[in-house]
Amino acid sequence: MSSEAAAEVEAEAVEKQPHKLERKWTFWYDKPKQGAAWGSSLRKGYTFDTVEEFWCLYDQIFRPSKLPGNADFHLFRAGVEPKWEDPECASGGKWTVTSNNTKKADLDDMWLETLMALIGEQFDDANEICGVVANVRQKQDKLSLWTKTAANEALQMGIGRKWKEIIDVTDKIYYNFHDDSKRERSAKSRYNV
Repeated sequence: MSSEAAAEVEAEAVEKQPHKLERKWTFWYDKPKQGAAWGSSLRKGYTFDTVEEFWCLYDQIFRPSKLPGNADFHLFRAGVEPKWEDPECASGGKWTVTSNNTKKADLDDMWLETLMALIGEQFDDANEICGVVANVRQKQDKLSLWTKTAANEALQMGIGRKWKEIIDVTDKIYYNFHDDSKRERSAKSRYNV
């Protein structure tokens, strides 16, 4: 076999290998039942660490427009549960953007752009990000980007500005501390961009 043919065979083998991500990610699903304890219906969906696995899962299952009403999809770093009580999330908070129910395509687009930014390590402070949640509701859908260190305002503002750019939103987005939200359901936001 000539050296050119060997190089071509080697290049084909490299192309067929899966494209590894920097870190593993886990999809979660939740359809809370009224009156049930929060988190009792939270289910781990699938953990992946390649680009190919991501696209297979996203295309087949994990799009907000495929969710029934009052359900949630989560994508969190592997080993982090989408709960305030998780040690990675306990001192954190979340940036939130809302979407009108008539624009499910917008929610799908923002969700996909966020997922690609997360798995593609597009945030300067990627280690600060725990994950993202898509909440599908009858009146208004929400997308929330969860972070680890709520009290670091400069860090959070940088993440908020970057996320706003990624999802191409012109309206203000707001940041709430998990601790505030635990104490009162309609806690005021601490930061906005």
